[in-house]
Amino acid sequence: MEFYPQEYEVIVVGAGHAGIEGALAAARLGCRTLLLTMNLETIGHMPCNCSIGGPGKGHLVAEIDALGGQMGVAIDRTRTHIKRLNTSKGPAVQVLRAQADKRLYAAEMKHVLETQPGLDLKMGLVEDLWLQHGHVAGVTTQTGITYRAPAVILAPGTFLNGLIHIGPISFPAGRSGEFSAIGIAHCLRRIGLEMGRFKTGTVPRVNARSIDFSKTIRHPSDSPELRFSFRPFELNPRPLLDAYQTYTTSKTHRLIRQNLHRSALYSGRIVGIGPRYCPSIEVKVERFPDKEQHPVFLELEGWATQEVYLAGISNSLPESVQLELVRSLPGCEQAEMTRPGYAIEYDFVLPTQLQPSLEVKILPGLFLAGQINGTSGYEEAAAQGLMAGINAARSVRGHPPAVLGRQEAYIGVLIDDLVTKGVDEPYRMMTSRAEYRLLLRAGNADLRLTPRGWEWGLVGREDYERVQQRAAQVEELLALLRRERRDGRTLAEHLRMPGRHLGEVWPAAEGLSQAVREEVEYQIKYEGFIERQKADWAKAASLDRLALPPHLDYRSLRGLSNEGIERLERVRPHSIGQAQRIPGLTPADISLLIVAAKRLEATRPSKDPSI
Repeated sequence: MEFYPQEYEVIVVGAGHAGIEGALAAARLGCRTLLLTMNLETIGHMPCNCSIGGPGKGHLVAEIDALGGQMGVAIDRTRTHIKRLNTSKGPAVQVLRAQADKRLYAAEMKHVLETQPGLDLKMGLVEDLWLQHGHVAGVTTQTGITYRAPAVILAPGTFLNGLIHIGPISFPAGRSGEFSAIGIAHCLRRIGLEMGRFKTGTVPRVNARSIDFSKTIRHPSDSPELRFSFRPFELNPRPLLDAYQTYTTSKTHRLIRQNLHRSALYSGRIVGIGPRYCPSIEVKVERFPDKEQHPVFLELEGWATQEVYLAGISNSLPESVQLELVRSLPGCEQAEMTRPGYAIEYDFVLPTQLQPSLEVKILPGLFLAGQINGTSGYEEAAAQGLMAGINAARSVRGHPPAVLGRQEAYIGVLIDDLVTKGVDEPYRMMTSRAEYRLLLRAGNADLRLTPRGWEWGLVGREDYERVQQRAAQVEELLALLRRERRDGRTLAEHLRMPGRHLGEVWPAAEGLSQAVREEVEYQIKYEGFIERQKADWAKAASLDRLALPPHLDYRSLRGLSNEGIERLERVRPHSIGQAQRIPGLTPADISLLIVAAKRLEATRPSKDPSI
């Protein structure tokens, strides 16, 4: 065995969105870090689509930024189009979605990684894990070099035993034009991890010069001043680009139905389960036979390219059929396809085998992040990568894990859902998954999480103090509005009246930042609902504080259902609150666990010997 001379503290495998955040977090926390990737030219690549954000996903981006991550800054610096979504709904679900210049986004991320102190980038295909005494100790590459580190983060995306399908053609690949990671998939099975198989896909691209945009609906950007990141920096001065919309037609649907038997998905050649909330066009046509049309969005992939992404028609049809499909869309009758769409199957690890820190239960020191945990999307991957990087660094330093609760962040919801409930389809973050979403707005992510980022060491003093100043301004204005009176009512009561805005009841507020004004107005107008959610969270928090020992013998607890025992042994919940969220546990099971937890708590010695 040949060892690389430099020993590392954290090794990250994969330089997609999860790997980038994981490597940066570990290095920024002072760990000597190595990032290994198959191809240094595809760091931060956006193969599936060129957008960041959207409901739930945009909340994750804001939280990543608030904790000191990089995705928000990168998309703000390279966006070509930006919109605020759900503006007709409440602030809890209002969020940004932006399209990136995919080449500039990748270049931005590569530059940040290359200039990060304490971080080395190397090209290599990881084939195996090196283990010592039941603990991960490093990785071995295809060329036989072993890199040593006591903490390893695997973030292989769709490369894990990846298999691409285009009609009747299939070939191993992590994405089109790149190798599949087969060796590490076998390694994970060998060490005893239970694996599953999922499927995702991408869409055809066409040449913009061959599209008649006059037959489509134009979607201009919103204000160029919109941004994901809370940090101040100069935005790209280039003018934002328009997006366009067209629709499938009866001809499109007829063509798809006539060729369903040639689709890799419907011919039975794909065994992986696809995403419910982002189905392929074959699934849409088959599942909704009465729907006459489906929207298709035309998005330019950058300023310096003519390639257009056709969002909404991912498929696994033969390439010749895809060309006909594209040319059945209004405006695309003469379109020239530059790349066909494809479906890709890949392995993943059942995430109930992970701790809330994203560390593998049966192999200390090994952390998993991204699609290997059964998620879909760049944002979900980046959020996991950030937390895996933080926790890998903390494990090396001997610190306890950093875990966010469901009431603290969408990141907390994401990870708790994965490790507690598991997945039976690619997991996508949505606002409906967060039961405390009134507390978890994208606009207050910095107020909620920057103090945690400061505590963990990822947020710098300047950013922390700026957020503390904003928090103080919010509290001062809230106190003033609740104290000052006019016409027998407090200003807060005036503000709650329908149609009233902060500038009307307190004109001096116009001198404050828009972020402060929006936060104050929201807290006043939704105060009753917010207080109700805080009360609900307080009740749930009491159950989260009732700890369950990690090695509790559930079979010794008389009365637990057999299904309950099986699920509890699989997840090994750390608290009654987590146990309550495990699917399949009955109220009777939970009652027995509460009794057991209280009995164990009563017999546990006090931490304070004077008590």
